[in-house]
Amino acid sequence: MEKMERLGMNMSLDMKFYKNKRVFVTGHTGFKGTWLCKMLVNAGAVVTGYALEPPTSPSLFEITKIEKNINSIIGDIRDYNALKIAFDKAQPEIVLHLAAQPIVRESYKNPAYTYETNVMGTVNILECVRNSSCVKSFLNVTTDKVYLNKEWEWGYRENEELDGFDPYSNSKSCSELVTHSYKNSFFCDGKVAISTARAGNVIGGGDFANDRIIPDCIRAAMKGESIIVRNPYSTRPYQHVLEPLYAYLMIAAKQYDEKKYAGYYNVGPDEVDCFQTGALVDLFVKYWGDGMKWENRYDGGPHEAKFLKLDCSKLKATFGWKPHWNLDIAIEKVVEWTKCWLNEEDVSECMDKQISEFI
Repeated sequence: MEKMERLGMNMSLDMKFYKNKRVFVTGHTGFKGTWLCKMLVNAGAVVTGYALEPPTSPSLFEITKIEKNINSIIGDIRDYNALKIAFDKAQPEIVLHLAAQPIVRESYKNPAYTYETNVMGTVNILECVRNSSCVKSFLNVTTDKVYLNKEWEWGYRENEELDGFDPYSNSKSCSELVTHSYKNSFFCDGKVAISTARAGNVIGGGDFANDRIIPDCIRAAMKGESIIVRNPYSTRPYQHVLEPLYAYLMIAAKQYDEKKYAGYYNVGPDEVDCFQTGALVDLFVKYWGDGMKWENRYDGGPHEAKFLKLDCSKLKATFGWKPHWNLDIAIEKVVEWTKCWLNEEDVSECMDKQISEFI
């Protein structure tokens, strides 16, 4: 980073880039999608979202009323005809593909739906891009779980083998391969920059999903109960949701201007923020207060990786990127948002404040 600065290279993202840009976001009604739309709206982008109804109740999408500031289209990513109609009407310059079935345990219950959504959904959005002349930048958001997990202690790099174990992880590996194939087969002329971003576990205010540790903590806190932790010893690269979203926007913007930046990028925290789940819950208990406690209730459950870490050297070397907030700050921000919501304060204003502080 210091060398880049000495050479006069400032690779940080100026959010003004997105002013008046036409951006198409799939999965905009989800947790990450809503935060992403908030960032884009604040930057002055013209946003079209395409997704199913919000996946949880309550949902961040409905709490923020973000649909008032974007063109929100409720539709199934598996429905190519409906997707193409929305896409052609929007005429996007930039496409950010987040739509997915994102829960590991749910993928064991509904593997066919998971593959249909995560694989054919990617095919469908890439077909829209292929049959358009407006798109200059496309980013497919996948996961750190796309790698063949060998449970080793060093971070996976972008050139490691892709072979996720469970249906969710494997479907995202397939989504990566679909993207690689389309890039090689249809976009070699360089008119559209194609990238994927493999992000670690995200936390943040407004995540109400089942089978995720921070939402589990919040539900327990609201009921005044102890937090039940089913696998306190699994190690994950936790990061605040704004970390990967900022990286996605940076990659999409940089490759929009210079196609040489198109590629495959890991997006995760520094090694010090690869926490065991139990240690993460300790931080939550610390910031929530009120005598919160947690219990170890390991339930065996379906297979999930015990140790997972990313090597983000490529993102750092290419863009001079580095994480903004450590996990301590990230948990503090989660608690801040949640208490704002529970106290019926202005959640949208709280999000704007956190985005401003982050950037």
